[in-house]
Amino acid sequence: MPVLLSQEQRLEEVRNVFKIQSEALESHRKSLGKEYLYALDLIKRCTGRIIVCGMGKSGHIGKKISATFASVGTPSFFMHPGEAFHGDLGMITKEDLLLLISYSGETDEVLKIIPSLQYFGNKIISITGAKDSTLAKNSDVVLDAYVKKETCPINLAPTTSTTLTLVIGDALSSVLTLEKNFTPMDFARFHPGGSLGKRLLTFVRNEMRHDNLPFVKTDTLLTDILLVMTQTRTGLALVMQGNILQGVITDGDLRRFMISGKKVNETIARDLMNKNPCFISPNARLSEAEELMREKHIKWLIVSDNGNDIEGIIEWGQ
Repeated sequence: MPVLLSQEQRLEEVRNVFKIQSEALESHRKSLGKEYLYALDLIKRCTGRIIVCGMGKSGHIGKKISATFASVGTPSFFMHPGEAFHGDLGMITKEDLLLLISYSGETDEVLKIIPSLQYFGNKIISITGAKDSTLAKNSDVVLDAYVKKETCPINLAPTTSTTLTLVIGDALSSVLTLEKNFTPMDFARFHPGGSLGKRLLTFVRNEMRHDNLPFVKTDTLLTDILLVMTQTRTGLALVMQGNILQGVITDGDLRRFMISGKKVNETIARDLMNKNPCFISPNARLSEAEELMREKHIKWLIVSDNGNDIEGIIEWGQ
């Protein structure tokens, strides 16, 4: 029969999950030792890939650990132990390091590939909750993942143990990131599709707006400036005299003018424009443009190499 919990009982169960898992992490934080140094040394000396292998929930966690290694510049991939036993062992070279995950240390699919790994001469790091298990006894380094209790109410579904395993993987990759002096630019190279990669690897010229620009003349009336800004869907107007930029007018300039009480129908662009706008080169990186806009508290930059030939404009957060 389903159990109907009150709202407070539900919240208490949620709090209990956080409590149990945080206590398990804290317990391991206090007790970890030189085995982590040995594991890190093996990983740093590895000239091949870090191959992560696990079955079931351990496999899902292993995929995340492998992905994290790869994202911070440590070549890695996940190998399913069942597939490995039926041919995927051919993906392993003698330079590779194996990270095997099994809470019981007796997962049949994982144990079956150990003789082959030993024959190939690969080093093995294991993450297991059983330090006396078959897996542990056949590993070069054992990282303990034992937990007193899973947060699963029936203490069966991997919960606390998988969280701990994931944190162990994160800890290893974090130290490697520090020791390799891995920079945001390095991270961006492995994440070109993410927002960080876009900002650090993309040039202003690739993102700038270069058509339908909001050009007005120095004697353009305020009402016509508003029309140009509306038609071009921009928050600024570029005030030109011939082909030479004289200044810019932003929507902020317009708002401040409107509340000043001055006559709208007698105002022209020359009266409103800022004669010292900010420029950025089309060859600058998008991250530089964002930093400049943040520093100057502005939303738009004019793209130009010399301040005269306008190549486009770029907007914050586009």
